[in-house]
Amino acid sequence: MQFDSYNIEGFYDEYFIAPGQPRIEVAAVVDYLQQLPQGSLSETNTAVEKVLAELGATFTWHGETRVLPFDLIPRVISASEWSQLSAGLKQRVAALNLFCADIYGEQHILRDGKIPREIVESAARFMPESMGMKPPAGIWCHVSGIDLIRNEAGVWYVLEDNLRVPSGIAYVMKNRQAMERVLPDLLAKFAIEPLEGYSQQLHSTLLKLSTGNKGASTIGSDSPVAIAVLTPGPVESAYFEHAFLAEQMGVALVQPEDLVIEQGYLHRRTPEGLVKIDILYRRYDAQLLHPLKLGNGYSSGLSAIIDLCQQGRLALANTIGTGVADDKVVYTYVPEMIRYYLNEDPKLPNVPSYLCWNDQDRAYVLDHLDELVVKSASEEGGRGMLIGPHASPEERASFAEKIRAQPREYMAQPTIALSRIPTVVGSEVEGRHVDLRPYVLHRGDDIYVHPGGLTRVALKKGSLVVNSTQGGGSKDTWILSDR
Repeated sequence: MQFDSYNIEGFYDEYFIAPGQPRIEVAAVVDYLQQLPQGSLSETNTAVEKVLAELGATFTWHGETRVLPFDLIPRVISASEWSQLSAGLKQRVAALNLFCADIYGEQHILRDGKIPREIVESAARFMPESMGMKPPAGIWCHVSGIDLIRNEAGVWYVLEDNLRVPSGIAYVMKNRQAMERVLPDLLAKFAIEPLEGYSQQLHSTLLKLSTGNKGASTIGSDSPVAIAVLTPGPVESAYFEHAFLAEQMGVALVQPEDLVIEQGYLHRRTPEGLVKIDILYRRYDAQLLHPLKLGNGYSSGLSAIIDLCQQGRLALANTIGTGVADDKVVYTYVPEMIRYYLNEDPKLPNVPSYLCWNDQDRAYVLDHLDELVVKSASEEGGRGMLIGPHASPEERASFAEKIRAQPREYMAQPTIALSRIPTVVGSEVEGRHVDLRPYVLHRGDDIYVHPGGLTRVALKKGSLVVNSTQGGGSKDTWILSDR
C-alpha cells in the first residue's frame, strides 16, 4: 500500500491529519492511489513527465532545455478555503495597484508617513521615469503572481508579491493536461474548477487597455486592437510560456529586434511590412528595455517606451514601475497599504519580518542568524538568500558582513516549516514542502483570480527552496467546485 509507511514527521501535512487518517477533501485521492500496484507510482510519474515533454512544458537553464520536474500527487483545496484565499488576493492586488498609482503620482502614502520615503525611492526597481504615468483605467499591475505558504498550523501567509513579469501560468495549464491524459479516472472522481479559460481572461484583461490609448483601434472597428507579447527570445528560461500565451491568445510574439517606432507609434517588423502595436504585454524586465534601438530622439529604448505610454500612444502590461512592489522590504508594508487605501484589515497576513535598515531589527537578525531566513530585497528565484538553520557558520558570517554593508538591502523572517504534501520519491511516497503561486488579473472594474495556481514543491528532502532553478518541481493544483 502506497501510504502504509508514510510519516508526517510533525509537519502540517495537507493530506493526513495523523498517520493513516486522510483529510476529508483528499480521501478519494488517497483511496485511488492505494489501489495502484506497489511501486507503480514512479512509472506513472515518469509517464506524466513524458507527456509534459511532448506538450513542450520546458524551461531553459544554463542553455539547457529541461522539462519542469512534476509530481503526480495533486494539491487539493476546498471551495470554501479557496473563496477565502481569493478574497484576500483581490484585496491585496487592489491595494498594491493603488500604491503604484500613488507613488508615481501624488505620493500621499509617503507624505502621510505610512511608508518611509527613502525605502520606496531606494528600491532597486523604483522607476522615477514613470512619475506622472497615467495608464488606462488607472491599472498598473494587470497580471500578478502572489506567493503563498502555509505554516506548521496550516495558516496561510503571503510570502512574496510578483508584479513585474510573474511566470508559471503555462505550467499550471500543461500540468493539468498531462494529468488528464495519464490519470483521467482519478480526475473524474472530483468536480474540479477548470483551467482552460486563463488565456481568454488574459486577452480580455489586455483588451481593456485599449481604452484611453490614443490612436488604438477600437473593438468592433475594421482595424482590431493589435496586441503583442514581448519576449527576450529562446534564451529566456520561460520562453515556452511566452510563446504558449501568444499562441493561445492569437496575438503576435515579438522580440526586441522586431520593434521600431514609426510615425510616433510602436510597430513590429514583418515580412509584409510594419504592423502597429497598440498593447504590449511585456515578459521582460524594464531594465532590459534600455538597449532597444527604437529610433532617433531617445536616450534609450526604455525612455522611448515610457514616452509612448505617457502620450497614450502605447499601453503596457504590466506598467513600467510595478517592480517597486516586488521589493521584499516594500512587501513588509503591504498590510499598511491595505489599511491606508482600502480602510480594511488584511485578509491574508504577511510572514512576520525584520528590517535590517532598522537598528533594533538588524541587531536581532545578526544575533539570530542561525534561526532566520534572510533575503535580499531585490533578488529573486531563490538567489541572495540565507536559510540560517541550514547554513554553515562561514556562510552566516559572510551574510552578516553583507547585512552590515547594505542594511537596506536585507530583511529577515522566521524559518517557517512549510506545509507538506505526499510526493513520489523513487518507489516510495514521502512528504515534501510546498508553496503556491495564484495568478491575479486586474481589469479595473473587477479583479479575477484564476482557480488554483502553480504549486511548487521542494523535491530535495528537508529543503524549503521550491524554485525550479534551485531543484524544485511542481504539482497540479485542484480547486474543488461547490457547484
